[in-house]
Amino acid sequence: MNRFLLSGSLVQRSAMRYTPAGLPALDLVLKHESTVSEDGQPRKVSMEMRAVAIGAVTQPLTALALGEDGEFAGFVTSTRNGRGLLFHITSVDAGAKDTAGGD
Repeated sequence: MNRFLLSGSLVQRSAMRYTPAGLPALDLVLKHESTVSEDGQPRKVSMEMRAVAIGAVTQPLTALALGEDGEFAGFVTSTRNGRGLLFHITSVDAGAKDTAGGD
């Protein structure tokens, strides 16, 4: 199963574009920071991840302000050139923030 859930903030959003099939698409960059437990020890985690949203999910993402927190769900695949990963967002809960500091 390829299911990815990330709490974080929107740090970059490109202009709306359209796929060859006419679906709206947004290219985004998300930032995540938290403290997780690894082998019983706390570890600070900070990362940025490229993401894309296609279709109806673009609507709530266009309303999300830069720096605003959200909980993003979807799946991960390789980029077109095969160098890196791309998070495909299928749903978003704007304003959600992981306050537990968990994974």
